[in-house]
Amino acid sequence: MANEHRDTRWYKHMAEIDREIALHAVNCKVAILDPGVIERVLQNDSSVCGTQNPASFAKLRSLLMMHYSVRDRAVVALGQNETIAMVKEIVERLRTQVGDKLGTPKS
Repeated sequence: MANEHRDTRWYKHMAEIDREIALHAVNCKVAILDPGVIERVLQNDSSVCGTQNPASFAKLRSLLMMHYSVRDRAVVALGQNETIAMVKEIVERLRTQVGDKLGTPKS
């Protein structure tokens, strides 16, 4: 299943959003994949930041909301299993590029 999504419009759109999420998470030193962190960012809790950067944190929060909106539309278009596989592939590629700065994913 790996790589079959990379040429789709949905993959490219989600990958672009998630790259920006990773960039702002690293800028703010937010371990975005640690349990509960995404929810805290969505609740506008900047105490999850290792360094204060209000503009970058605001962008991170906005991008997370966009990610979930696009993901919901992808589920309708592609189905839940395809969307989950696509997002997992994107996260793994980002993890390879960024390393452990994104935190630990849920098991």
